[in-house]
Amino acid sequence: MTGKSIANLCALSLSLFVLWTAPGYAQTLSAAVSVSTPTQQKLDPQMVLKQLRQSRVIYLGETHDSEADHRAQLEIIRSLHQQNPKLAIGMEMFQRPFQSGLDSYLAGASTATRLREFTEYDKRWGYSWEFYYPIINFAKENRLPVVALNTPAEVTRKVARQGLESLTAEEKRYIPPIDEIRLEPERYRDRLQKIFAAHAGKGSSRWFNSFFQAQVLWDETMADAIVQFLNKNPDRQIIVLAGQGHIIYGDGIPSRVARRIPQIKQSTILLNPPAQYFGEAAIADFFWKTR
Repeated sequence: MTGKSIANLCALSLSLFVLWTAPGYAQTLSAAVSVSTPTQQKLDPQMVLKQLRQSRVIYLGETHDSEADHRAQLEIIRSLHQQNPKLAIGMEMFQRPFQSGLDSYLAGASTATRLREFTEYDKRWGYSWEFYYPIINFAKENRLPVVALNTPAEVTRKVARQGLESLTAEEKRYIPPIDEIRLEPERYRDRLQKIFAAHAGKGSSRWFNSFFQAQVLWDETMADAIVQFLNKNPDRQIIVLAGQGHIIYGDGIPSRVARRIPQIKQSTILLNPPAQYFGEAAIADFFWKTR
């Protein structure tokens, strides 16, 4: 198996408009969604939203090509903004070197077209721009910060081929210090190894360590960006939009945020989760399903 194939597999695995806030909105929200625990205990969506007010970090785990998930994200963001206008939005979809492009657009100094070009969105992320633009525009209209969370794609690809030790000083600029990148927990490694083997087939084990390093680097970089923002903005609550694979069981981003800020209150929500996740009590705090 070639290094290029492993990099492509890494990208594939790592990837593993809405209602207006007017009178009657709460009733519409309750009718449009079903919220439960992973063990299928039904919950009142409005009560869950109130409960989320207590969390410093809220993860909305998406399937990247699901339009329904992105509608739900904006709906939840609108609702949480009603409760607490001091929000921020962290997005896996944008890579850290391009934060200035987001800041320029949010300040009204750039256009949406320019934002898309400057961040190299179509090359570096590639899922439909229309899925995410309403969320970015909501942030602009309400003067909410948007935080670019992701590792530069070329750095992730290099690690997937050659490992962390291959990075130059310049390539380390947008990632945490190497000694803060923890290749753990073991259950995370085991879970990813099964996925990797299923895709890569026999003889792939020698590539797995670099693949796992790339996955962990991705998680650690996003956690580092979240923590840096929270430390600079102690009055803000951040809503994180990321793929479900970075959130489930807390092994990806959440545990690495908690390592950096002990005792931080975080909540994880999986949007329209697949059927195999039901019954897994530890997989997330809430399931948010749209009809």
